[in-house]
Amino acid sequence: MSERVFADEFYKGFFREGDFLAFIEEREENSDWEKVKSSELRFYPIADGHRASSMLEEKLREKGKECVFKDTMEHTRLILKVRDELYPIRSCAIKTILERARVSGNALNKVQKTELAQILNYCMKVAGGDALLRFCEDKISAVHGGDASDYAVLKTPELFRRTVEYLQDNFSGYTFAGASYDHSIVTAVWSLDNEEALLKEYKESLQTHGLPCDEIQLGLRLTTSDTGQSGANLYPMIFFGSELRNIPLGSPLKLHHKNKADLARFDEQLNLLYAQYSKALGNMQSMMDVYVLHPINAMLGVMKRIGIPKKYATLIAEDYRLKRGDTACSAYEAYLQISEVIYLMQCDGAEGSKIVMMEENIARAVHLRWKDYDFAGEYHW
Repeated sequence: MSERVFADEFYKGFFREGDFLAFIEEREENSDWEKVKSSELRFYPIADGHRASSMLEEKLREKGKECVFKDTMEHTRLILKVRDELYPIRSCAIKTILERARVSGNALNKVQKTELAQILNYCMKVAGGDALLRFCEDKISAVHGGDASDYAVLKTPELFRRTVEYLQDNFSGYTFAGASYDHSIVTAVWSLDNEEALLKEYKESLQTHGLPCDEIQLGLRLTTSDTGQSGANLYPMIFFGSELRNIPLGSPLKLHHKNKADLARFDEQLNLLYAQYSKALGNMQSMMDVYVLHPINAMLGVMKRIGIPKKYATLIAEDYRLKRGDTACSAYEAYLQISEVIYLMQCDGAEGSKIVMMEENIARAVHLRWKDYDFAGEYHW
């Protein structure tokens, strides 16, 4: 294998759209879905002397894939038996397995793999219904509910292909800005370079409020997952400056993998994009008219409310203090400052799935009542 695509921690970034689309198409060709009775699934540990463990190791060795077994040893150390076949379980599958077995609790992280397998076998036996399995690159990546109202498959290559076609037809100046793939989530970003009509009122508002209005572009992120980490979600964004720092532009258009979601409904979401940009830019303009007298406290309160880790919140607040003291500012300016969390996470090498989740959290700040967090005195986290 030229790339360790099978590995639980596999990650790949892309700078060319064609390379990205070809890669996810190849992953789809090496993957499959299968529906089985939940009660028929059996879990086993990878452990010395365990028959299922020895059988799987031998099976993979015969195929020249000992590396797949070793990688599973380093991560989940779990095997799933589907009918008469044994498969290694990938880390990203654990969340869906627990959901399908209807079991949860921090104690599960502390039990031995032999005990965990026994717990899962008992719970899966009484859970009832069907399970929808995601096979990908020699491992099990997800165990979803397989009933009609449960997980709906939306093929990843088709979602990105349709998005590219939509951009080609509706945004003449779009540019591919990058993409990433790991086994839990796939995401791509495009910049929309020639959308001055959409940005006209927004830039006028920036000028009226004495705020920088140069080097601004709209952007779009599409994120999806076959493992329950994300729906097929379209995130309006805005890029600032020569470094093209991305700022979440309000709430995403979400299509959950539920309730018989299909590609026709995804097309409907794409057709809502233009209106979503207009709405989101309007919300950003409204934030320019909301002033906070104590921005450090306001930002800390908002960041705690939307789930930004304290270590990042402290850095963001201190950066503002060094640049501007505690000088009053608009909620818009405070929002831009908070959005620097994305850059800090990128510098720390955070996974793509965590950055996408953080962007969604930050976008929630647009809709908060900033005055509720604007108070004097020392802030206590």
